[in-house]
Amino acid sequence: MAELNRNHVVDLLNRILEAELAGVVRYTHYSFLVYGYNRIPIVSWLREQASESLLHAQQAGEMITHLGAYPSLTIGPLLDNHQHDIGAIMRESLETEGRALALYKELLTVVEGHSVMLEEYARQMVYAEEQHAGEVDKMLRKPGELETFQSGAR
Repeated sequence: MAELNRNHVVDLLNRILEAELAGVVRYTHYSFLVYGYNRIPIVSWLREQASESLLHAQQAGEMITHLGAYPSLTIGPLLDNHQHDIGAIMRESLETEGRALALYKELLTVVEGHSVMLEEYARQMVYAEEQHAGEVDKMLRKPGELETFQSGAR
């Protein structure tokens, strides 16, 4: 069995840290832009997502320092499509969550069979990101619609 490529793992963890920190900023920003009758529950949900992104960033940072490396001070890309209706915010969220999920899956592939701790961490994060993407997908569907948003190619 090959040895764990520490540099590659740290690079992935830093990219995850940066993406999650960007999520904190993005979800907080989105929460300022919600108007209308459903504002309160949507703002609450968005701020919960910001808190979850912060927790994920902290976990990634802890993994980086566990490996004896330095956590990045960079924040990932903060793209804004300047379309601030709830649907646009959710679609943008689904897209950025998909990129984070891809990073966690890549991490899982790299650490699998090399580190139980990192493997379990990556599995838990893949689970959390897939679950979150599923919730956003459901939010994008019309009431009574069963087909997933992503498979509907909208």
